[in-house]
Amino acid sequence: QVHLVESGGGSVQAGGSLRLSCAASGSTYRRDCMGWFRQAPGKEREGVAIIASGGVFTYYADSVKGRFTISQDNARITLYLQMNSLKPEDTAMYYCAAARTCYFSRSPLTQQMDYWGLGTQVTVSS
Repeated sequence: QVHLVESGGGSVQAGGSLRLSCAASGSTYRRDCMGWFRQAPGKEREGVAIIASGGVFTYYADSVKGRFTISQDNARITLYLQMNSLKPEDTAMYYCAAARTCYFSRSPLTQQMDYWGLGTQVTVSS
């Protein structure tokens, strides 16, 4: 079993930065693929950034490329999402997720994830 706990959300003005963390426990075999997803009110949950095979593979949604960076520590215990140049449209509940494996070219990415955290709220004001 895999357990995921997010932290680091909060309120920030546009242009600001936040760093999200996800503490992971359980088999690393079952969470070779880990990522951040978000869901705004009235919208579907979407993949934001994903990392696999210890960082060999990464994926970013077009809307966050150049602003967000996903990373994890060497032990693959903690997953991070550094968010810079935040915009009001980044406002959402952010979820950490994990899967044994994932394929970036297959959509929706949400359906490939096996484990989910409870989420952390990010609010960006203009």
